[in-house]
Amino acid sequence: MTTPCLTLVSHRLCPYVQRAAIVLLEKSVPFQRVTIDLDDRPDWFPAISPLGKVPLLRVARPDGSEVVLFESAVICEYLDETQGDARLHPRDPLERARHRGWMEFGSAILADLWHFETASDAETYEAQRDAIAGKFASLESALRDGPFFAGESFSLVDAVFAPVFRYFDVFDTLVDTGVFASVPKVRAWREALSRRQSVRAAVDADYPRHLLAFLARHDSHVLKLAA
Repeated sequence: MTTPCLTLVSHRLCPYVQRAAIVLLEKSVPFQRVTIDLDDRPDWFPAISPLGKVPLLRVARPDGSEVVLFESAVICEYLDETQGDARLHPRDPLERARHRGWMEFGSAILADLWHFETASDAETYEAQRDAIAGKFASLESALRDGPFFAGESFSLVDAVFAPVFRYFDVFDTLVDTGVFASVPKVRAWREALSRRQSVRAAVDADYPRHLLAFLARHDSHVLKLAA
């Protein structure tokens, strides 16, 4: 069977894009990457993105037709099911369902992170910091011996949480948020993911600069604490 040509439509900071990129890199799948500016979207983008979001995975079939997949979880599971021999999702249905639940939990943390990084006042910052710390405390109890979510094997849950932790690689250069103070297993997991080649290669070298610029545009309290 001919392998379809894959193009990942991306944004430099999007954590959901990073999930798909990590899976592609874990699977050693050749792919093209097209990075767009969501504030200045190309004319072709609305026609292929029903939700107006990234990532998109453009799958070119051998007959010249194309299918466009949207939503990161859908993209990641398609890639896991069709690319390479090693699976990143558990084969056991119950364990696979448990993993999907924790992937959704990772998305909930990303929602808190949006409010955290765009908070311009101390009250909102503290409330979101506490919400994130509380979710990491819940996550702590779900982790096993590591180094990854399910132990020795890298999974789709790891691909979801690596972009979450990457935010804090930048935040830590500005301020001690304290969200990892009481979660040693989460801290160890974060460190293991930061060393993973697929995680490191999922963003370009300018990622910290772009995130800092984003914080400045939103008058982020994080930057004020660092001043």
